[in-house]
Amino acid sequence: MLLRNPNISRLKAGYLFPEIARRRREFAALHPAAKIISLGVGNTTEAILPHICSALVEGAGALGKQETYSGYMDEGLEQLRKQISAVYYGGKFCVDEIFISDGSKCDIGRLQLLFGKEARVCVQDPSYPVYVDGSVLIGAALDWEGEGYGSICYLPCTADNGYFPDVRKISKNSLVYFCSPNNPTGAAATREQLAVLVKRALETESVIIYDAAYSEYIRDASLPKTIYEIDGSQECAIEVNSFSKSAGFTGVRLGWTVVPKVMKFSGGESVNKDWSRIMATIFNGASNIAQAGGIAALDEEGLKEIRKLTDFYLENAALIRQAVQKLGVKCVGGDNSPYIWANFGKEDSWEVFSRILEKCHVVTTPGSGFGPAGAGFIRFSAFGRRFDIQEACRRLANY
Repeated sequence: MLLRNPNISRLKAGYLFPEIARRRREFAALHPAAKIISLGVGNTTEAILPHICSALVEGAGALGKQETYSGYMDEGLEQLRKQISAVYYGGKFCVDEIFISDGSKCDIGRLQLLFGKEARVCVQDPSYPVYVDGSVLIGAALDWEGEGYGSICYLPCTADNGYFPDVRKISKNSLVYFCSPNNPTGAAATREQLAVLVKRALETESVIIYDAAYSEYIRDASLPKTIYEIDGSQECAIEVNSFSKSAGFTGVRLGWTVVPKVMKFSGGESVNKDWSRIMATIFNGASNIAQAGGIAALDEEGLKEIRKLTDFYLENAALIRQAVQKLGVKCVGGDNSPYIWANFGKEDSWEVFSRILEKCHVVTTPGSGFGPAGAGFIRFSAFGRRFDIQEACRRLANY
């Protein structure tokens, strides 16, 4: 039998969310009468709204008719790519700079194939676990004992620095993962902050992987929704985005990645062409049914539905934030993001998680699962049915 990929054994034991699910099951087995409410995993709960859902149904129906049947669409339907460029980027990108996929998480996992295991990786701390785990799987070195991770450098985002890192830690030729609005902190970077990030990336000849999956939750008009609002970003940034949290497509799976043609490797080769080659090799395109829904999501009626859905989750977030603040706990997020990041001081995150579960029968997410700077924090997710959110907020008073 072949040897196991050694990088799998170097992953931090237990991916965060399966571990949460395991602990929830154990608690439920001991307390079968308890009605557990989850404010943990960021999975949408509301039905896809009518206009977008109708397009999904029509897309499925089209596959059952010879005259409208379609097969592989490796890079995505041209109409969808044109709409993404128009709606999100003011038409500044050509269709062959936009690659349709089965979600931003999947693209984030594939993107490091562009740069290989020798790339120095920088991630926000705290950050979405796949940035680190994806890097480890491809062979990035690890050192779990230190503040950094060998070739993975953590960029602390704390209350003291306004949840924006000291970009001077980004060294030459780094791959920088950055998410705004951030998961888990809920903090959204300002235009000035992103300008500093882009400037540093250009100075160090680094590449930013910009995760904009929560951009549709931004309500402050002064905050940028895309890295490409910043001058110079097309030369150093790849942006990933998704319909999952904006249109409720967590069960549909549809996203995209923008790779500008002006981006070049140090040897002058085209990043765009290499990404096209990778996608053609390991991916045969997103579901044509899903793409039909994406096209509808970006027309006038669909955008209204996206706004309605994201408004709903932001209303949930406001309720949760108010309930947490009543406990005397400081928190951020919940205004331009569906996540609330609550500071429980020097307490262990998993102990706080267990106490909330035991006293309130509410599942949360321990901040330490997102990186060292998450110690003492809890992430609350606003994805839930309204009556569950309201009941969870009442229960939190028992903490």
